[in-house]
Amino acid sequence: MTYPLIGITLDSEEPGGYSKFPWYALRQNYCDCVAAAGGLPLPLPHHPDLAAAYLERIDGLIVTGGAFDVDPALFGATSRHATVTLKQRRTEFELAIVQGALARDLPILGICGGQQLLAVALGGTLIQHIPDEIEDALAHEQPNPRNEPGHEVVLSPGTFLHRIVGRERIPVNSAHHQAVKDLPAGVVVNGRSDDGVIEGIEDPARRFCIGVQWHPEFHISPADAALFTAFIEACR
Repeated sequence: MTYPLIGITLDSEEPGGYSKFPWYALRQNYCDCVAAAGGLPLPLPHHPDLAAAYLERIDGLIVTGGAFDVDPALFGATSRHATVTLKQRRTEFELAIVQGALARDLPILGICGGQQLLAVALGGTLIQHIPDEIEDALAHEQPNPRNEPGHEVVLSPGTFLHRIVGRERIPVNSAHHQAVKDLPAGVVVNGRSDDGVIEGIEDPARRFCIGVQWHPEFHISPADAALFTAFIEACR
C-alpha cells in the first residue's frame, strides 16, 4: 500500500504546563484519523522559511485548530476585538504553507481555525466574535465535551462536501468564537448551522480544498470519517 505523506500543522504553547520551555502540541486523534484513512501523518514545526521544502515532500496538508485567532489585519480589519488572541509565528507559518499549497494545487483540509486561515489565504474575511455579529447565535463554544455533538450543520446540495458525505444534515462538535464572514468569487459555502454561521467552505476549481468549522478528527458521525477518506484519496 502507498501511504501519502500528510503534513499536519502543530499548535504552539508558551512555557508552562508540559514544559518550562516553549513547546509544540497536537492531539493524537489528528494523526490517528490520517493513519486510519490510509495516510502517513507528519507534524510540521513552525518554520516559515522551510514551508517550500515541506511542500516539496508532502502529498497533502491539514491545517489544524487551536485556541487562538488569525490577526484581523491579515484580512483588512482596522480594529481587533477584545477577545482575539494571536499566535503570530504559527499564523505566519500556516499562511506561508497554505499559500504554497494553493499555488501547487496540493490537497488541503482546514479544520476549525484552519478553515478560518484557509478562508483568509483565499481572500476572505472573518467574523471576529460571533455573539457580537450573529443574532440568536447557537452555542458555537459548546458547553459539553468536544467528543459529543453540539449542533447540526446543513450541507449545500451539489457541493463536493455534500457528495462526500451523502447527507444534507450532520451532527458536529463546535469550539470556536469566530467564523468565516465573506468569501471571494469562486469559493463556495458548502455548509451552515441553523443560525446562518458558515460551517464549511470549498474551492471547486482545485483538486481538494475544503475547510470545516467543526473537528472531524473526533469522528462524531460517519460523515467525519468519510471526509478524511476522501482527503487521503485525493492525496494519492
